[in-house]
Amino acid sequence: MKAIVYNQYGQPDVLKLTEVEKPEPGDNQVLVKIHAASVNYGNLVLLKGEPFLARFAFGLIKPKYSIPGGDIAGRVEAVGKDVKHFQPGDEVFGDLSGCGWAGFAEYVSVPEKALALKPGNVSFEEAAAVPMAGVTALQSLRNKGKIQPGQKVLINGASGGVGTFAVQIAKALGAEVTGVCSTRNLDILESIGADHCLDYTKESFTEKAERYDLILGVNGGLPLSDYKRALNPNGIFVHVGGSSSQMFQAMALGPLISMIGSKRMGNFLQRANQQDLIYIKELVESGKVKPVIDRYYKLSEVPDAFRYFEEGHAQGKVVITI
Repeated sequence: MKAIVYNQYGQPDVLKLTEVEKPEPGDNQVLVKIHAASVNYGNLVLLKGEPFLARFAFGLIKPKYSIPGGDIAGRVEAVGKDVKHFQPGDEVFGDLSGCGWAGFAEYVSVPEKALALKPGNVSFEEAAAVPMAGVTALQSLRNKGKIQPGQKVLINGASGGVGTFAVQIAKALGAEVTGVCSTRNLDILESIGADHCLDYTKESFTEKAERYDLILGVNGGLPLSDYKRALNPNGIFVHVGGSSSQMFQAMALGPLISMIGSKRMGNFLQRANQQDLIYIKELVESGKVKPVIDRYYKLSEVPDAFRYFEEGHAQGKVVITI
């Protein structure tokens, strides 16, 4: 089978389309013929080995996982003898980040806990855009942000992969949602149901009188003090993505700020979770959440997909067709 393979950390040039052996499913594994995959920030960390702390999970000197790619959607081709919930022919999607990655390939064998049945109302390409970004948005809002109906929620970086899901999931959970993006992305936020859209090139939410119960920092490099100022008493800030300096501020200062005041601030790291994936599937099938896709690339064009994604201006998700 064909797969994208790399053996050293670096720029997208180290990713090569190569013939490798087709995997066989183990007793508790599902063999999936992959129809589509997508690019996430975790893929970029896996490629570069940065920040350096990530290498303790991904390989200190060279990559532990030779085939990158976390999100997939495809069709079950075979199952191991102990698999209980899937059978050949099932259309599935999933997040492979917790079980060896390897999504940028024609086939993959994975534990059944990494998969869920694909939403029936979307294509393979749309389904592949969902798992990691959708679950990240859900867990950061619900688990870390403790979102409640009627709250005022702000998403900074609302037009990217995680941001577009966060806006829609927050709305589905009953919040009043403000999305922050650039001028060219305002139409996207309106189309996915944001109650208020702020163009950061023209105004800053940190300078307005409005205060929020929950803020997700999905992108950007604002200091923690700006986010703290925009929170209501007892408000919560969750750092999901952005500059390295902002991440380290949230790691180092967030717990201290949370200890000495009523406002809570901290980092969030997504964990693959089958039940959360099923929850997102149901939101997609109900029409409350729809994937937003910016560009499509072929498997042979994965290096170009990474170059575009790394620029940081993707409107929604970048999808790989296989």
